[in-house]
Amino acid sequence: MTEKIPTRGIYLLPSILTTFGMFAGFYSIIASINGDFTLAAISIMIAMMWDTLDGRVARLTNTQSAFGAQYDSLADLVSFGVAPALLVYEWSLSDMGRVGWLAAFIFLACAALRLARFNTQVGVSDKRYFQGLPSPAAAGVIASMIWLKFWKFEYFDFGIVSLSYYIGIGITIVCGLLMVSNVRYYSFKELDSKKASFRFLLAIVLSLIVLLSRPNIFLFTGFFVYMLSGLFITIVGINKKRIEKKNVKRL
Repeated sequence: MTEKIPTRGIYLLPSILTTFGMFAGFYSIIASINGDFTLAAISIMIAMMWDTLDGRVARLTNTQSAFGAQYDSLADLVSFGVAPALLVYEWSLSDMGRVGWLAAFIFLACAALRLARFNTQVGVSDKRYFQGLPSPAAAGVIASMIWLKFWKFEYFDFGIVSLSYYIGIGITIVCGLLMVSNVRYYSFKELDSKKASFRFLLAIVLSLIVLLSRPNIFLFTGFFVYMLSGLFITIVGINKKRIEKKNVKRL
């Protein structure tokens, strides 16, 4: 079953939520320029929250529109393309010169391509899965790692050239390439139409308690596992198709 194609028109509530998300992304850019990297990373997380809300609200209130879809994509490019690319560049990649800013640009360009491809697939793609790593998740990997200060731990330093720089470049480029890949990622959109059980709600509450205790650690773990999950889903799908082809040939 395909998604409903958005209609024309401008709906106020989803657009306001999208604007809040874009403001958080813009504030992350300002914080990165000022050298406040933790605040910049948190601002990207806040932008992600608003991005999730505007989509949920639009679907629940049946206020989806072509304008809203395009506006959301432009806001996402700011919050999950420009903001994380500048953040990772200012945090670590600026010390690598040309290689550093090229890695940051690759991430930004891939985010733009990912959003453009998503817009062309509205109404025709399988809504259970995303094609390529979603740009908010890619930005989440970058932001949560910087918030955790993962690749600037002391045990990554070896002599003149720190291994942390290569880790930063590697993660940035990998996230960018996964966005434009054909790797499938679960979209969680089916949860919108399902009634939540008591156990499910209890699990959400417990997860929030755990998240608030060590937000940077658990956010990094969650985003990193989600990034790897797409590779697992894709490999399982390929193997399943191979087995089905073999069974057909036997028949």
